[in-house]
Amino acid sequence: MNEVPQRPQIDELARQLADAVPKNLRALGEDLERNFRSLLMAGFERMDLVTHEEFDLQAAVLERTREKLEALESRISQLEETGADG
Repeated sequence: MNEVPQRPQIDELARQLADAVPKNLRALGEDLERNFRSLLMAGFERMDLVTHEEFDLQAAVLERTREKLEALESRISQLEETGADG
């Protein structure tokens, strides 16, 4: 469940952060980008992130579970009514 965002997205974010650095510090370009990437990866790893696909899968599982629960509740109600009538 500890999914890290896709690497290209992190690389792009690190590149954007490095580009945002003032021009007089851009001589450090690749080094800054590499450091930003490492910081971003470390931060994302500490978060409990899931991919969109995993989220959708879990939402579908939850929906099926709710449907089963509603069916069981309905069946129990029917059995209780039958038992009370008999």
